[in-house]
Amino acid sequence: MNKRDFLRTAASAGLGVLLGDRVWARFADLPVDHLAQEEDFWAAIRGKYRLKPDYINLESGYYSMQATPVLEAFIAKVRERVALAESLGTLLSPVLLLQTGCGDELHAALAAATAAAGAPAATDVDQSGRTHAVWTVPPGPLQDELTALAGGGELVVADGNHRSLAAQTGGLPRFLAVVTTPASVAIQPYNRLVSELPVADLVAGLAAAGARVEPLPRLAAVPPKGTIELYAAGRSYAVVLPPAAGASPVENLDHALVERILLGDVLGLDPGDKRISYIGGDYPAEWLRGEVDAGRSELAVLIAPVTVADFVAVNLARQKLPRKSTWFTPKARGGLVLAQLG
Repeated sequence: MNKRDFLRTAASAGLGVLLGDRVWARFADLPVDHLAQEEDFWAAIRGKYRLKPDYINLESGYYSMQATPVLEAFIAKVRERVALAESLGTLLSPVLLLQTGCGDELHAALAAATAAAGAPAATDVDQSGRTHAVWTVPPGPLQDELTALAGGGELVVADGNHRSLAAQTGGLPRFLAVVTTPASVAIQPYNRLVSELPVADLVAGLAAAGARVEPLPRLAAVPPKGTIELYAAGRSYAVVLPPAAGASPVENLDHALVERILLGDVLGLDPGDKRISYIGGDYPAEWLRGEVDAGRSELAVLIAPVTVADFVAVNLARQKLPRKSTWFTPKARGGLVLAQLG
């Protein structure tokens, strides 16, 4: 991006925050073309970045270089969150746990308890239009029954592995958790977009890797288990990737085959390559195809969601799913509730 493009796309309020009101006031009224040639202005921007003098910084954006005011604000926020976690003895974001030992019993008990509880103590509607309701359960037989069922079998982390690990590494004695049942959740598709990579030889590469590729007479959509669908250059394909003989079930899941065969063998990409975007279930197939049609990506990869049963089985076997393969819904509301006293 050249200087003129930078100035046209950057909001003046953002530049004001970066430079400070006093400095920005010197340049705010200058025409863009004049400002692009104003060396004092660019020197002021340069002065807001801590760059190492050991080498020439030709491209800092790739390394997520932050301006000093932004970096200082970020550090202050992190310190606030650390102090809050230390004061409360827990992180604020809850971990979603599935009760795998007595899930059916817990599910039935929760349904009966909420049906008999009357109006909830609090409700909230999320961005998807889903209502979240909270009932308080006082000490007594019902509370004892529900807590015994919630802790009565092996718990599997469905969402929040990083939060539970952060609590452990931070030395916190506990973390907030929502304990629910496998029947209470669903796993939505977790698709992929590939950008900045030519895909002209994609079909030939897949065939050479042993995949079965069939052109589709319709637009690519989320497929059933065992098949993936691709969208590139306005064309859609159904693809069956070859499973590995003798491999474990988790190694032959659709997401694992995509990672190993399509991304690795055919496209030559590591799963962590920045040209791969992992797109959660909030974005439908139409949105992914739109990204390809707009030229922001070259390839959309649509994958059937992992089933809850497969997820539980993999975790109980102490195996590891491929990265970004589960998008659990619904996600329970979580946060800190404050009440003014006195």
